[in-house]
Amino acid sequence: MSIKNLQLAADRIKQAIAKKERIILYGDADLDGVSAIIILQEAIQNLGGMATAVYFPDREKEGYGITRKALARLNELSPALLVAADLGISNFEEIDLARQNGFEVIVIDHHKVLDRLPNANIIVDPKQPGDEYPFKEFAACGLAFRTAEALLGEKMSDSLRQNLVELAALGTIADMMAREQDNVQIIQEGLDALPYSWRPGIRAFLELPELNGTRTIEQKAQDMIGMLNVRDVKKGFPGAYRLLMCPSIKKAKSMMKVFAEKNKERRAKIEHLAEVVRMRIFHKKNSPLVFEGGEEFEYMLLGAVASIMSQETNKPAFIFKHTRKECLGSVRAPAGCDTVKAMQSCAHLFDTYGGHPQASGFRTTPERIDQVRDCLGAYFQENK
Repeated sequence: MSIKNLQLAADRIKQAIAKKERIILYGDADLDGVSAIIILQEAIQNLGGMATAVYFPDREKEGYGITRKALARLNELSPALLVAADLGISNFEEIDLARQNGFEVIVIDHHKVLDRLPNANIIVDPKQPGDEYPFKEFAACGLAFRTAEALLGEKMSDSLRQNLVELAALGTIADMMAREQDNVQIIQEGLDALPYSWRPGIRAFLELPELNGTRTIEQKAQDMIGMLNVRDVKKGFPGAYRLLMCPSIKKAKSMMKVFAEKNKERRAKIEHLAEVVRMRIFHKKNSPLVFEGGEEFEYMLLGAVASIMSQETNKPAFIFKHTRKECLGSVRAPAGCDTVKAMQSCAHLFDTYGGHPQASGFRTTPERIDQVRDCLGAYFQENK
């Protein structure tokens, strides 16, 4: 039994390569999305094809997912096959627009399906209705790896498999996916391959003097994930993509010095914002959730702050950046708490929302933010 539409997606990509169609790879800018895109890109290259464009939306400027701004920039490449990874399952209007503009759309996503599916040409998401594959908790990079396996078939050499599965392992660990079934195999195989990686970005990291000693390969991988999560975007490419695709160890080491410094700054900012939230919620102990934000909250730090607050309070944490035009939020929650279902009960108050039960996000307007807080508060009060 295979994941629904997986072979169909692989066959369509293979057809695009054979016919020299334009292929656009469009992914989320976190490590899961970046890893998924590189896996697909390198699988395509190993079949003699190439990605015409690789695109990562800027969440702060464009929002999450397939965005209208991105489509406007990519329209000059139409017609093309647009392969979206780690996003797209809730982009109903945007996918309709993409198809109207001449794009054929494949969505490879692992996020929870909302009330309906988008009108993409092919959808690979184990959580979609009718998918009988027993395991549902892949990261997007895990799905991309499975797609690459189907795409390459017997052309997947042992060395190429190692090159791709190490990325799938990093992205799966970074996205904190369940260590069960398929994910156990992907993580273990990827971690086993990591010390022998040919990638200059990984080699440069593993050669850092401070990593010598008794640290396990998974501890080293966790350190690397922390460094790859820094916000360092140049010419539209996240730092993680640039480092993992870096052609030389010398250049990779230079990049890592910058990332290491930014990672220190990032951790300090996260702790500062967490302390701000702690002070605000001190007298709100009876609230069933943490719901805080402000103009000074940097969007790329929200997930980390939400994670800290959820762990400390054992409550769902909704942390958002407040601007004049919109409020963008990241959400984290304890096990057993479904934040997507919670937001679904308040769907009329959001422009967009979605993700995983324990890790999700949303966008709304400043005028509705108080209503969102009250609606979610009522939901969690009733569903303690």
